[in-house]
Parts: sequence; structure tokens; C-alpha cells
Amino acid sequence: MKIGVFGGTFNPIHYGHLRAAEEAREMLELDKVLFIPAGNPPLKSHNIADAEKRFQMVTIATAGNEFFEVLDIECSRTGKSYIVETLEELLGRYPHAGLYFLLGIDAFLDIPNWCRPDQVISMVDFVILARPGHFFRDLQASPYLHADKAALALMDNSGIADHAKVDMKSGKKAILMRGMSLAISSTDIRNRLQTGRSTKYLLPEQIESFIISNSLYGALNGVNECQ
Repeated sequence: MKIGVFGGTFNPIHYGHLRAAEEAREMLELDKVLFIPAGNPPLKSHNIADAEKRFQMVTIATAGNEFFEVLDIECSRTGKSYIVETLEELLGRYPHAGLYFLLGIDAFLDIPNWCRPDQVISMVDFVILARPGHFFRDLQASPYLHADKAALALMDNSGIADHAKVDMKSGKKAILMRGMSLAISSTDIRNRLQTGRSTKYLLPEQIESFIISNSLYGALNGVNECQ
């Protein structure tokens, strides 16, 4: 069994998250993708919705995909949410499965700042997703990959294969995946909600309604009524 692990604050979840997970599932023939909303992320603290609300939003957004599953591993944990602990739990739950940790280029480059980063990169294979404003050649700065800048830059060329495997110094594999790379960000969505601008087609309508009805992110009452 091959399982994708998609963690993040999902603050809020949007179509960029959902499309990236679906493309990874299809491209890598994953049996399922586990969405794991962060409970109390140690490196983020500004304007983050309550963990239970974010978990509910992810559950609503993924309900229509039989290959998607949402786990409350981090949302139900007290204290800070550390990926190393989450992966330890997943490896215990799925001892015979191949786990693929999905994250963006920017998040992969941030791994040295995580708790026990050397352990994290030795636990599972990684799927590094293209992100607007970031380039695969930037991964040369990572201390964890065996790849030169020229090889990485090839993935920034839309004319070649949509994914490639790179060796990691830990012995695990990193799969670089270009995909559709929708230019959608949770930060932009929160800003739009706070200023009454449209978020239509950026996230599922059910999530927009949930945000407004729960007064998340300073969303203005009645926003988007005339869309």
C-alpha cells in the first residue's frame, strides 16, 4: 500500500491543496491521501483558526473524494504539533505501507527549522510540490538532497516530465512534482475575507460558507452575497 501524507495548517483549505493532493494520488498511484491538519504549529501563530474548526473544514472539503481521509492526530494532541511525532504514529499504524510526505518547495526548504529534522527526513519518502513563486532549482540550498542545480532546474522547464526522483542523503527518495500549481494561497484568501473581496473559485463554496457562519479570519458579515 502506498499512502500520501499531507500535513499543514490548512488555514483555510483551498482548491490548491485539493488539486495538489489529487494530482499526487493519480501520478504516484497512491492508494489514499491522509490529510492531517496541524493542531498547534510551532512555527506559525498569526491569525490561525481553532484546530477543531480547521479540522472540520478539511473534512468538509475532502468528503467527496473516496481516496482522501482526514486524521485528527495533531488536532487532538496537546501541546505543539511536531511532524516527527506524527510520522512516528503513522509508521506504527501502517507498518507495511510506503508513506509519502507531501509538501511544497518552501516547506521542504524549511525542514532544518523543524523539530528533529534529521530524523524526519530518514523516516519516509517525500513528494516536493511546485509552488507559485518558488523554483525546484532553489532546492540546491537544501542539505538533504543529492542533486545539482542543473538537474533541479530541468524540473522548472514545463517541456519535460512532470515528475522526477532525486536521492536524499538519508537514503530515502524525494519525488519532485510540478503538477498544475494553482496560484492560490491561504494568506490571500484570509486577506480577501477581511476586506470583503471575492473568494469565489479559490476554495469550495461550503468552506466559504463555513468561514462566514463561524466568523473566522475576521470575515465580513454578508461578504460575497452578490457574487
